[in-house]
Amino acid sequence: MLKPPRPPDESARLATLYSLEVLDLAPQERFDRITRTAQRLFGVPIALVSLIDSDRQWFMSRVGFDTRETSRDVSFCAHALVSDEVMTVEDAASDLRFFDNPLVSDAPGIRFYAGAPIKAPNGARLGTLCVIDVEPRRLAAGEREALLDLAAMVENEIATTTAAVIDELTGLVNRRGLELLGSHALLRAHRSGEAMTALFADVDEMRTINDDFGHDAGDAALRAVADVLWSTVRGADVAARLGGDEFVVLLLDTDALDAEPVVARILDRLANENATAERPFRLRMSIGHATVEAPELRYSLDKLLELAEAAMRAQKLWRKQAPPPPPTEGD
Repeated sequence: MLKPPRPPDESARLATLYSLEVLDLAPQERFDRITRTAQRLFGVPIALVSLIDSDRQWFMSRVGFDTRETSRDVSFCAHALVSDEVMTVEDAASDLRFFDNPLVSDAPGIRFYAGAPIKAPNGARLGTLCVIDVEPRRLAAGEREALLDLAAMVENEIATTTAAVIDELTGLVNRRGLELLGSHALLRAHRSGEAMTALFADVDEMRTINDDFGHDAGDAALRAVADVLWSTVRGADVAARLGGDEFVVLLLDTDALDAEPVVARILDRLANENATAERPFRLRMSIGHATVEAPELRYSLDKLLELAEAAMRAQKLWRKQAPPPPPTEGD
């Protein structure tokens, strides 16, 4: 069995999902009507609206399937999440991704699967509308479009509760998204007993960049910093722009010792970006971090960020008081 891949925009995707506040709701007739229609239209025993959480798939609506949620690792829908196209599995028993999946080898004995992505209004993929059979089969002519049409109906219903959680300039999650993701991450850390570390980063001399080179250059600088953070952290971690020149990264299952190499990689990548970018200034960042471990995992997100910000400001003050480094080529 192959575990499903994580989408590259996983943090932003989860932030959008949480902002909609549709997880763990009681069954709703407006969604059940769509799954019943899918079951009848495709002549299958099972139809589901599946939302993909960080470590589970939760069924917003289900027909012919008693379980309310399963692990994300065994989810067919999590595989379908990485594409805008309908994903079909004609015979799961002969598919290398699924032949030994417990949902195939045990009940309900899935053989055929077809899932159409469900998106939020901002384009984030939330899950799928899927139809399942216990016998191998193929999608007939026109059925792919019909499944996409039904998925669009689910999207229209979800759209009534949307909220903005993405920073438009950088593409990272914004403060609202960070609050949603951070709260869920702290709850997960508390349940598992794993540590969590927050990095608080500030772009040095951002006001000078704006004053000397203009706000377009400042915006480009912030996007470059966001790209560095995005390319350094893992898919399960959270990278956010708080606003202005302040950024936060939440490192899941990471203690203070393991956080140090992450900070070093961020600074190394920023140095490489400076070396290749054609601009009249160099980007520098001050980064502080704070870690919460058992039994203090009930710390609020605000408290954790407060400690990380204090560490960042202490580092910035120390750097101002330290003697300047010798000049290097290109400075």
